[in-house]
Amino acid sequence: MAFAIASYIPFPCISYWVALSRLTELKLDNAEHFEKMSYRNKYYLAAANGLLTLSIPLQHGREQRTAMKEVHIDNKARWQTQHWRSIVSAYRRTPYFEYYEPSLQPLFTQPYDLLADFNMASMLWLKDQLALNFTIHTVDEYSPEYPGALYDLRKGLKRKPAPGFPEYYQPFRDRIGFLPDLSILDLLFAEGPNTMHWIKTNRENIING
Repeated sequence: MAFAIASYIPFPCISYWVALSRLTELKLDNAEHFEKMSYRNKYYLAAANGLLTLSIPLQHGREQRTAMKEVHIDNKARWQTQHWRSIVSAYRRTPYFEYYEPSLQPLFTQPYDLLADFNMASMLWLKDQLALNFTIHTVDEYSPEYPGALYDLRKGLKRKPAPGFPEYYQPFRDRIGFLPDLSILDLLFAEGPNTMHWIKTNRENIING
């Protein structure tokens, strides 16, 4: 059984899903501590002016030392409205935005108190759109190592895309150039139902790159 241990991440990047596409089981770490400057409360998109970072504001800011399952969102900032407007602005002219919009928008209207809950909702939505069949289990006790895991996706979760990342359509590419390994939303809006075929075609190149 191929499994990985991973962090809760909102709308994870393409390389994360490339790894997940090889799994039969995903273990999500409820007990790891929140790590600032990582993907755990942010995701990256391609906007008209370049790389766009969408961050989920947290109570007590980024300096907290608490388990992921206990990290609370600061909803006073109306971040969901801001994120959705940014997504619409960046992707409304892409081939498949309208195809996914009806099922995606509710994630930005339903209230969430815990960061892990929103991140899980985004991951389950993506898993459904990609028609992936791995099972998901949560882990409530932290362990630094998981012998036998195909991947430990808790490590190195900072934006450092490898050179030579396979390219695909991005709406502002002629203006800002191609931006690699963004949130898989970027790929999904471009490739639509063909996204998993793109992932499987480019999987070895991305993993070994």
